Amino acid sequence: MTASLLLRNVRPYAGPAVDMLIENGRITRIGAGIQAPAGVTVEDGRGEIVIPGLVEAHAHLDKSLWGLPWYTNEVGPKLLDKIDNERENKKRLNIDPARQSARQSIQSSLMGSTHIRSHVDVDTEHGLWGVEGVMATREGYRDIIDIELVAFPQSGLLRRPGTLELMDQAMKAGCEVVGGLDPCAIDRDPKGHLDAVFALCQRYGKPLDIHLHEPGEMGLFSTDLIVERTRALGMKGKVTISHAFSLGADPALVDPVIEQLAELDIAIMTTGPASRPAPPVKKLLAAGVRVCSGSDGIRDTWGPYGNADMLERAMFVGLRNNLRRDDELRLALDVCTSEGARVMEVDGYGVSEGSNADLVILPGETVAEAIVTRSPKRRVLKRGKVVARDGVSIRTAP
Repeated sequence: MTASLLLRNVRPYAGPAVDMLIENGRITRIGAGIQAPAGVTVEDGRGEIVIPGLVEAHAHLDKSLWGLPWYTNEVGPKLLDKIDNERENKKRLNIDPARQSARQSIQSSLMGSTHIRSHVDVDTEHGLWGVEGVMATREGYRDIIDIELVAFPQSGLLRRPGTLELMDQAMKAGCEVVGGLDPCAIDRDPKGHLDAVFALCQRYGKPLDIHLHEPGEMGLFSTDLIVERTRALGMKGKVTISHAFSLGADPALVDPVIEQLAELDIAIMTTGPASRPAPPVKKLLAAGVRVCSGSDGIRDTWGPYGNADMLERAMFVGLRNNLRRDDELRLALDVCTSEGARVMEVDGYGVSEGSNADLVILPGETVAEAIVTRSPKRRVLKRGKVVARDGVSIRTAP
């Protein structure tokens, strides 16, 4: 679906007011006093800020409890406790991946996201149930959001025989990215795990996005192995390390690793976590490392938090990294917009002539104010059509 529209009196990134002509879903002209072509709808921007669509670069669409009865969480404290509990209770809790991913996708869209990278569980208990469900949402909701799937071995890859074969089936079915998880802490076989996921990348010509919760020197060891394989297999620019808590360790250990990440264009995803060490966003960006962000799990069996608002996530990234100046908050927004688009290799992204008209219009005098106030009065455009207005989507949740 594409559309034609004239946005009048909008301020790209809170700059000077301009008009923006959108034709066939693309921005074709930006300037003052543009005349609306015959038959083209005019949308009054009211002098508000326009930014490119927010990018949810790390989500788990298949497992949200959004719209379901409140879940009383009594699980933990270990990571494996949470993993096993979720796998064992998905059917009992009626976490249907198609329905739940649709609900969360609508929520993400009305908050301003136009692109989502979703990790989707692949395991021997549920097979490709999650993949099939999120793929149905991807097809059924293209009018409001673009979804990219990561085949994700949440329960471990080698510790549960048969998972690797299911991962292969998931890639054959159309997942765009290979996923991985804590090669030391979960599979306890870093060589075997990384050899397996990198082999899938090579077989299907797809990128890798690996969860790495491992702390400190263990996580840095796994990172070194990822760097080694990225270099050896010619996968520069095709690897993302998600969470990367170990990059929050001693700078004397981390700084040499950042140099290698920059050299091989290995991207980092951070949620700006409150309870774990976190990658140093400003230092990574200064080194030339792509840094994206995401909500991670939203109201699932892991935790009760989240509303799919990537403006709020920009605030979390800012808080976690002590970003206080207005120009620093712009960096936080970039992490949740243009940097995420670079990680996902989104074509035609931006607020410029020739870009796809995936946009958010929102109140505020400055970008920093927009992040801090996070007004619900947002208008969201997907390929030139307004798909959400003031918290109401054109789509109805199932």
